[in-house]
Amino acid sequence: MARAATTSDAFNAVAEPRRREILVYLTVRERAVGEIVAGLGLEQPSVSKHLRVLYNVGLVHMRRDGRHKFYRTNAEAIRPLHEWTAMFERYWKHQLNRIKERAEEKIKAPQTQPDTKEKP
Repeated sequence: MARAATTSDAFNAVAEPRRREILVYLTVRERAVGEIVAGLGLEQPSVSKHLRVLYNVGLVHMRRDGRHKFYRTNAEAIRPLHEWTAMFERYWKHQLNRIKERAEEKIKAPQTQPDTKEKP
């Protein structure tokens, strides 16, 4: 089955680790492309390509100031990603609570030692 293009929607766009890294870096404040390149230690063409994808799916806003482009996250576009992953967070919390309960029950249950005496 062919893989969906990473530019088609926000979920596919954030499937790429470098794009997630860029989004995290942009959460603090708006940054110029050159600052992203320097801060993350990536090549400029790679950063520009990833920013274009993030911009096309609406996860970042861009503004120009002369020849410079500045990017910042678009919190409203990220919200559906957060809400979707929150569903799994609730699931795993529930699962971990069940594991904890079972472990505590096992500790409270009387411990029986195997009979190690030989029978005549």
